[in-house]
Amino acid sequence: MPQLDDLVGRAEAFKKEAHSLFGQFESAPSRVIQLDESYQTLSVLNLKQDELVRQALRCVEHGLYRAAHVMAWAGFMDFYEEILQSDGLVAVRTLRDKWDHCRDIEELREYRAESALLDLAQPLQIASKNEMKALHSMLNKRNQCAHPSSFAPDLNSTLGFLSEVLHYLKLLAGKVPVLPAP
Repeated sequence: MPQLDDLVGRAEAFKKEAHSLFGQFESAPSRVIQLDESYQTLSVLNLKQDELVRQALRCVEHGLYRAAHVMAWAGFMDFYEEILQSDGLVAVRTLRDKWDHCRDIEELREYRAESALLDLAQPLQIASKNEMKALHSMLNKRNQCAHPSSFAPDLNSTLGFLSEVLHYLKLLAGKVPVLPAP
């Protein structure tokens, strides 16, 4: 069996090297595999979020680029909303006292736009002002994909979007809402 193990190991090494080389070409499917490999290093997602991001990766593999944007953003927003509710929405309600009718994150999702929720990132010290602007930009791309528009993302822009989503998932991991000092 050592020969078989050696052969399998060499095949895996070849596959990894081939994806690395072919990933440099603009339309190579290897780029999706490289993104999938970087996704696998992310361990902060719950099962629902993990499935949403995996669906986004599958959409890319099948050329469904608009759907990939929507699914990746759904996974990100669920993760972000989990951060907002990590203190029982105390910080959110303190910052937005007119939102006190929302008992939980589900009601907040129902009655508040995603852009309004993203506006909380900087004042609650979840993200910097520039990071919050980047999140709004990502939401705009997602909206272009989720609603009728002439926007037609290609492989490159979709991989860039997914890479950006993964970046912000890692960046925001472990953050908790913090109220600014009065």
